[in-house]
Amino acid sequence: MAGTATLNGAELAILIRQKIDEFEINLRGIDERRAESSPAGRWTPKQIVSHLCGPEGAGITRLVTAYLEQDTPRIDLVIEDPFYTGERPNLSLAELLETFEEEHDRLIAVVKGLTTEQLGRKAQIPIFKDTPLGEYPTLGEFLGGMADFHFGFHTVHLKEVLQDVA
Repeated sequence: MAGTATLNGAELAILIRQKIDEFEINLRGIDERRAESSPAGRWTPKQIVSHLCGPEGAGITRLVTAYLEQDTPRIDLVIEDPFYTGERPNLSLAELLETFEEEHDRLIAVVKGLTTEQLGRKAQIPIFKDTPLGEYPTLGEFLGGMADFHFGFHTVHLKEVLQDVA
């Protein structure tokens, strides 16, 4: 993650796109039965995709917007929530992936134009207090962590679930 803190907006956008592609490749050829199946106590592939979309109606791009529109905003992230509510349980995997792509296309469009000054803005994210990012990560650190850790974690998570529901 330390290396991602020095990336510019265009480089972070490319990294995020790469991590999204690495995640999505695991969903090729998955039928609806497997997309809605999981071992006991684990999320389904559709729930993992939904989680990476962020809360329905809010998405994840709002987190970047908070950094840009407020001075040191407090961001209370909700972890361990698949955000699998509202219309999402009724969507097919293909429809959910379309939502996923739209949300991440919006995110990438914003990220690729970020300046060094914007990437240096800080937010207070209390849940990160005891992590390497710390409670006050810069936007660049946050985006790098999203790409490296969050997408990486859920890519492994997805592979494990799909292996167990083959």
